Amino acid sequence: MEGLIQTRGILSLPAKPIGARRTLLLQPSHALKQRLFTRNLPPLSISSNGHSKFQSFHKISISNKERNRGFICKAEAAAAAAGDGDSLTPKVFGVEVTTLKKIVPLGLMFFCILFNYTILRDTKDVLVVTAKGSSAEIIPFLKTWVNLPMAIGFMLLYTKLSNVLSKKALFYTVIVPFIAYFGAFGFIMYPLSNLIHPEALADKLLATLGPRFMGPLAIMRIWSFCLFYVMAELWGSVVVSVLFWGFANQITTVDEAKKFYPLFGLGANVALIFSGRTVKYFSNMRKNLGPGVDGWAVSLKAMMSIVVGMGLAICFLYWWVNRYVPLPTRSKKKKAKPQMGTMESLKFLVSSPYIRDLATLVVAYGISINLVEVTWKSKLKAQFPSPNEYSAFMGDFSTCTGIATFTMMLLSQYVFDKYGWGVAAKITPTVLLVTGVAFFSLILFGGPFAPLVAKLGMTPLLAAVYVGALQNIFSKRGALIQQFMILTFGSLASSTPYLGVILLGIVTAWLAAAKSLEGQFNTLMSEEELEKEMERASSLKIPVVSQEDAAPGESTSQLPEKSAPTSI
Repeated sequence: MEGLIQTRGILSLPAKPIGARRTLLLQPSHALKQRLFTRNLPPLSISSNGHSKFQSFHKISISNKERNRGFICKAEAAAAAAGDGDSLTPKVFGVEVTTLKKIVPLGLMFFCILFNYTILRDTKDVLVVTAKGSSAEIIPFLKTWVNLPMAIGFMLLYTKLSNVLSKKALFYTVIVPFIAYFGAFGFIMYPLSNLIHPEALADKLLATLGPRFMGPLAIMRIWSFCLFYVMAELWGSVVVSVLFWGFANQITTVDEAKKFYPLFGLGANVALIFSGRTVKYFSNMRKNLGPGVDGWAVSLKAMMSIVVGMGLAICFLYWWVNRYVPLPTRSKKKKAKPQMGTMESLKFLVSSPYIRDLATLVVAYGISINLVEVTWKSKLKAQFPSPNEYSAFMGDFSTCTGIATFTMMLLSQYVFDKYGWGVAAKITPTVLLVTGVAFFSLILFGGPFAPLVAKLGMTPLLAAVYVGALQNIFSKRGALIQQFMILTFGSLASSTPYLGVILLGIVTAWLAAAKSLEGQFNTLMSEEELEKEMERASSLKIPVVSQEDAAPGESTSQLPEKSAPTSI
């Protein structure tokens, strides 16, 4: 076999490892030697200088042989190095292990963060809505006068800390106080809430100012619950948006982000499903406890223990990635951006119909959700006055939200491809409009609907709770509008008819903005497709012959037709 391979020469392709092929290629065959060293061989003459001529030719032949051998060795070594590099790169399911060492911990971090956020989001509503002397009317005041200032203050503090701390120190400095606070709330602050809440002072002020000020006064009455509400809101905006996504963008490349970030979205909804089941499980612990035991306090301790455990897991994963995963190198060059003043920026935003419509979508979404959500939570308290019952329902609500969102994420690409961006953009406001009309109808005209919903085994109140939950699930803030309505009409219930009318107007503006954006989007896509066609045509360099350039006696009708747009 060895002899057979050698007689075939350099062009043979033996089925042997790279190392063996390299050995054979370094030893050219006899036929190759004949072709290399006998080409243009001068005839040998019997003369006195014949020996010197043969010696000079022999030296030239040797040098040619060395050059060819060096060329063969270098080419084969380069090919072998490239092949060995691809084969030695470890992969799992087609993904490099180095990439998995980043993506898997990031996925677990995202799961833990959103698992905690679901527990905290459901718990904060239970605390402020079901507390004594409070109701859902506290939410718009809480978001405007407590949540917003604290969010602004935190971002200012974060900006200052980012200038003096390293990225690692900044991460721990921000997340550790959250973990410590939630643990302290479950085991210290909530058990002492009866001692630290100024309920007597709040009662005196309420008697003086009247029931329309119950919402603002409830913030003072249950201040520790309100602080928990704000910290839970900040967990979603700070830990998710700032800490996690900042860290993810720091350690992943653009190609990795394109490939794996959508999977993080799916994993987020899986976390929503499991955390909803967790809330439901611990909320039902009250059924197994004896009389006189504060079941909600027991459930709260269990859930806050899970939050602390998940928080510590997040810190460990962050430490592990920084310790064992190499960070990608990035260019420090930044593109120059045009500098615009505040007034110039506002003029630009107002003059751009595209940005104006986008702003309408965002604002309409926030206001619509808030208008229905607060009213829905007030009815939810009427149906489930106990904290454990309220929390159990919120657990089911979170699970259903995760399942619905997970399903819609899988179907979204089909909707975009089949019906286009416009239809996809109108789904949310349409669902909100239909369910909003049904929700307010059940509240305002519950009597006529009572016989119909009774056949379904429900009361109008329970039906309104389910319809409101459905709306929040498929649409998932506007607090100033609700504050004005509550202070004007005295209560949330009295302002409900007007909130329904406002909702109808806002959703109508939302649909109009979506329709306007659809037209602009379609026009933009058409222009982009035209540019691509022109680029393809120009790359083909199709000649364009004008009528004046045609040969004498040759009609332009005989010229070949253009099959694509051509740039001249």
